Amino acid sequence: MAEDHGSSRHMSASQKELGDEDARVVRVGDAARTNERLDFAGNAVRTAKYSPLTFLPRNLLEQFHRLAYVYFLVIAVLNQLPQLAVFGRGASVMPLAFVLAVTAVKDAYEDWRRHRSDRAENGRLAAVLSPDAAGGAQFLPTKWKHVRVGDVVRVVSDESLPADMVLLATGEPTGVAYVQTLNLDGESNLKTRYAKQETLSTPPERLASAVIRCERPNRNIYGFQANLELEGESRRIPLGPSNIVLRGCELKNTAWAVGVVVYAGRETKAMLNNAGAPKKRSRLETHMNRETLFLSAILVVLCTLVAALSGVWLHTHEEELELAQFFHKKDYLKRDDNNDYENYNYYGIAAQIVFIFLMAVIVFQIMIPISLYISMELVRLGQAYFMIRDTKLFDESSNTRFQCRALNINEDLGQIKCIFSDKTGTLTQNKMEFRCANIDGVDYSDIARQRPAEGDRIWAPKISVNTDQELVKLIRDGGDTEQGRQTREFFLALATCNTIVPMVTDGPDPKKKVIDYQGESPDEQALVSAAAAYGFVLVERTSGHIVIDVLGEKQRYDVLGLHEFDSDRKRMSVIIGCPDKSVKLFVKGADSSMFEVIDKMLNSDVIQATEKHLHSYSSLGLRTLVIGMRELSQEEFQEWQMAYEKASTALLGRGNLLRGVAADIERNLRLLGASGIEDKLQDGVPEAIEKLREAGIKVWVLTGDKQETAISIGYSCKLLTRDMTQIVINSRSRDSCRRSLDDAITMVNKYQSFSTDPQLRVPLALIIDGNSLVYIFDTDWEEKLFEIAIACDVVLCCRVAPLQKAGIVDLIKKRTSDMTLAIGDGMICFVIFYFRTSAILYLSKI
Repeated sequence: MAEDHGSSRHMSASQKELGDEDARVVRVGDAARTNERLDFAGNAVRTAKYSPLTFLPRNLLEQFHRLAYVYFLVIAVLNQLPQLAVFGRGASVMPLAFVLAVTAVKDAYEDWRRHRSDRAENGRLAAVLSPDAAGGAQFLPTKWKHVRVGDVVRVVSDESLPADMVLLATGEPTGVAYVQTLNLDGESNLKTRYAKQETLSTPPERLASAVIRCERPNRNIYGFQANLELEGESRRIPLGPSNIVLRGCELKNTAWAVGVVVYAGRETKAMLNNAGAPKKRSRLETHMNRETLFLSAILVVLCTLVAALSGVWLHTHEEELELAQFFHKKDYLKRDDNNDYENYNYYGIAAQIVFIFLMAVIVFQIMIPISLYISMELVRLGQAYFMIRDTKLFDESSNTRFQCRALNINEDLGQIKCIFSDKTGTLTQNKMEFRCANIDGVDYSDIARQRPAEGDRIWAPKISVNTDQELVKLIRDGGDTEQGRQTREFFLALATCNTIVPMVTDGPDPKKKVIDYQGESPDEQALVSAAAAYGFVLVERTSGHIVIDVLGEKQRYDVLGLHEFDSDRKRMSVIIGCPDKSVKLFVKGADSSMFEVIDKMLNSDVIQATEKHLHSYSSLGLRTLVIGMRELSQEEFQEWQMAYEKASTALLGRGNLLRGVAADIERNLRLLGASGIEDKLQDGVPEAIEKLREAGIKVWVLTGDKQETAISIGYSCKLLTRDMTQIVINSRSRDSCRRSLDDAITMVNKYQSFSTDPQLRVPLALIIDGNSLVYIFDTDWEEKLFEIAIACDVVLCCRVAPLQKAGIVDLIKKRTSDMTLAIGDGMICFVIFYFRTSAILYLSKI
């Protein structure tokens, strides 16, 4: 199953559910009543670290986290005392003051830019529904910082959203809105959001009595639970992630959208995920702090020795101090009123020992040179300048230069020893292409039979798909055969079991319409485009029905229910009301989860053939999905409908209840077939990974794909090579996992004993799946896994969930001091950084 097919976009079963006592009450269009009992956060945001009053103390506090600065400050203070002055008072202060001033100016400039950005953001205008003099209401321009929870806001196309809002209506008759979440999750593809049908046709000013009960502010940008209560409606209308648009998103391809603010300002999900501007410290700086402590200890020992020896000398020559140049007790040039010589600031041997100790500290201060820190700051500025201006680090496609956003960690760039990388969207382009299919046990992957879609078509998908001519003929002419009916059901499942929204536009040919399929999952876009190429064209979607052009005939299918994909079930399902009044359940998902709900008593030969073809597709590096269906009786559908309505309106435990309802209906399925989708590598990935390995950097790839798919991609991107010895841990039981770990340790020790020369040893690659990791993380076998992994040149983890990815990274970080880099979904750039004499390729997330 595709690793990005929503796996990270939905709440896990372990996530805390919403309780009634945690609900936030929002009165639609009535910000005053919404905020009268609980004063919710305003919409003004502040990302700056300092204010004019706090800049000096906070900045100095941050700078004095460098222990050497504390040391230099102590030296400067001691040198101001007359009894201890060794150098000029000004000379002792100037170096430290210069370093502090330069850093403060740099920090002040960066924070001034943040203040300027905050002022521009808070001063932007939004159309807020406000009462007018005639007793009605109209949308008036209001600064973002004055928007409050409960306000109804209107946004037009290409505008950013000022706050987190529940959609009430859009410019589309179907209630759909398209948003781009690039500023939130780095993904440029459009997401679809919906307004509920109950509010779609109601003017916003008439929703004054409506109440939304939603969860309290949290950081989960992919989850939302709420209910909408309308006057005259006896039931609560459930609201979910598809009904909320978040601050920072942009409205695209939609004329306008109206929503009610539920979270504002610092309580929006975007701001809760904004950790601010932390003070980053490099490993070198941390090391220098330790060195400063060590050298300070040596300094104290030396000064103590000098003071002790001085005390011995003073005690030995105590009687001679009267005439000593620096220790005489009387000032023979001055007399008091009794004609006696005045005391010469002599405080006794004990005080003199203390003074000598402090004077020795000043004399030996060169042991920790402040010039080193000045040099480091200048070198960092130079490094940043050359990296930013380097023409080889320029991306022509996006017209973007390399950005050095943290000057304090430049030197960490050359210390990376281990890289953890996701596959989809990081190593690959995240642009899916439908390649082949298995339908009713028959393989349709012969490239020789594939041709571009032909014929006199009214609809043309934007993504072109090559079609298998034998399959096309079967669909058009074999409708009366069992194989033909299965084939039509298969492509009908592809066209219906998704959340894709079609956008119909005029093409170059006035007789043809171009359909651009928009959706969160590139896999779904590829599957729907494939269905369209074979004659099952999705042409319209609303929240209640879809329209499909089936071989030239438009047919309406009612969407009676939808269970979205989640990382626990690893599948999604849709319940469709067909034109012949039958009710069908279509399900698609990962083979590991789908074969658990397939009725194996039906066509066991087809199941075996499908499994064989899935293995073949995976070996070619294709992403695979399994499709199944069953027809529901009216009794089954009504039972499901009651359970679904009850679960979807619950505020307590909604996620678990919906997963339970889905599990009850997704069973005893009839296998329709499977699909193979290709996700091509990004340009330069094989060369980049090869250079990383040459530089001695270990690369781990963590993916949710099948093992065969992961291995095939591993060879394609040169992560795996033919001379590597593979250690495969793919266990189905706890005992089997333990034995595999023990065997792997034995193999590692054997190969390590062959040669002590690193240049001659056999390269090792560890391949492990998610099931094995479950057993390892649930027991005390993590040390065994670490011992194996650290001895391997490459580690490839397949079928892993998002939480397992985090656990793998944590496994290494806790047990080694090596610098590591973890890269998730999104665009990467390949940065050549010359560190000493080696050219090290460094993967950096933009």
